[in-house]
Amino acid sequence: MKVGILKEIKSEENRVAMTPTGVEVMCANGHELMVETSAGVGSGYSDEDYVAAGAKIIKTPAEIYADCEMVMHVKEPQPSEYDMVREGQIVFTYFHFAPDEPLTRAFIKNKSIAIAYETVEGPSGDLPLLTPMSEVAGRMSVQEGAKYLERYYGGRGLLMGGVTGVAPANVVVIGGGVVGTNAALMACGLGAKVSLLDMNLDRLRYLSEVMPKNCFPMMSSPALLRELVLEADVVIGAVLVAGTKAPKLVTREMLKSMKDGSVIVDVAIDQGGCFETSKATTHKDPVFEVEGVIHYCVANMPGAVPVTSTMALTNATLPYALQIANKGWKKAAVESNAIKTGLNMVNGKVTYKGVADAFDLEYVPVDNVL
Repeated sequence: MKVGILKEIKSEENRVAMTPTGVEVMCANGHELMVETSAGVGSGYSDEDYVAAGAKIIKTPAEIYADCEMVMHVKEPQPSEYDMVREGQIVFTYFHFAPDEPLTRAFIKNKSIAIAYETVEGPSGDLPLLTPMSEVAGRMSVQEGAKYLERYYGGRGLLMGGVTGVAPANVVVIGGGVVGTNAALMACGLGAKVSLLDMNLDRLRYLSEVMPKNCFPMMSSPALLRELVLEADVVIGAVLVAGTKAPKLVTREMLKSMKDGSVIVDVAIDQGGCFETSKATTHKDPVFEVEGVIHYCVANMPGAVPVTSTMALTNATLPYALQIANKGWKKAAVESNAIKTGLNMVNGKVTYKGVADAFDLEYVPVDNVL
């Protein structure tokens, strides 16, 4: 199969969909890899590195879209790319369709095969292609929260871990999944007092056993959340419902009760965000203030650490990309439930229920197209 690796054009996005090591593996399996020029520079890989791995360097994205059976991105294709995507072409990337109606309708129109990293499910219901970036974003969320607590950035002027004789910051993490667990671990490591909320008792039991002693796993409820945000210095939103919009768990009214100069970090912003007042921001302009509370809502947080993120992403996506290239998308989906769950759109049909529900579109069960 001819596989294209595109350069990311979303604001301040420096990741690339595949490392030269991944390209070498794909080429060894008989596939022809085409990499857009300078696609890997932001992650520390030169065109020469890709050539040495067996790839052909292509000057423009239009040439890659025109010639390749499958194209790979990190972030969703941007509006300038919509018309380049061909009917029946496989696009394998993070899509996050549910909060983005223009993107959704563009991919219904172009009748491509949209396979979304974020909805590929493992055998236990885990999300293996979201996990590595969730680990990065969860850990970064605490770094950013700690930074924006500094007075220079408009924060309360707190050191997250405190010092001898001075209390540490109160950190509330909403969601005990991969993002939330990594965020809580980082905050605990800095010495903060951490409240970690989830709604799954089995998960809470597990977290109670494995988390540090300054982490307090609790059953989430609106009443508890209202109580905790009163004393919170940093609130991290780490709630995900796969493939659908994130629930709005912190309202503007709750925000009014928070301390001036406190910080919220919305890691769920890719799926619309879990704070009522959230709106997507960029690394260039990452924060805004509402009701005296600093909001950090960068939609591609791992793009700030592309060397780490690109290697972690390739480790996760390469086995699936190889299956799709070796077998074709349809056979791969029939034989792999993980790839089947990644199918969000097929030839203009919406095959992922969360996306269909988000915009009242007709839902076609994926088995009907297989």
